[in-house]
Amino acid sequence: MKYTLMINEGPYQRQSSDTALHFARAVLAKGHEVIRVFFYHDGVNNGTRLSVPPRDDRQIQQAWSDLAKAHSLDLVICIAAAQRRGITDAKEAKRQGLDTDNLLEGFRISGLGQLIEGSVEADRTLVFGG
Repeated sequence: MKYTLMINEGPYQRQSSDTALHFARAVLAKGHEVIRVFFYHDGVNNGTRLSVPPRDDRQIQQAWSDLAKAHSLDLVICIAAAQRRGITDAKEAKRQGLDTDNLLEGFRISGLGQLIEGSVEADRTLVFGG
């Protein structure tokens, strides 16, 4: 089975990002494929490297990054939602005249077309968060 996941909430707002992360781990462990994880709305906050949760708290952003490395996952941050929330990669930071970027390793910024493409390629598209 092939899945595309869409995450609409930030890592510490509710359980959506946690639940999606656990789901992705479980389906990968069962031999299924995660074609793409698309972060939209406040979900783009899963891709910032500047969030510093307490050490005894869940390290959700890093967990996504680690999972992407381990399984070559395509973690896509919506560009429009990211720009509204101050998340940028090096290319976009330069284009906007910013002095730094803050995209976490393993994530990339792109448009909604990536969600559509992932949904077309997947057997199932699951949405996490309102």
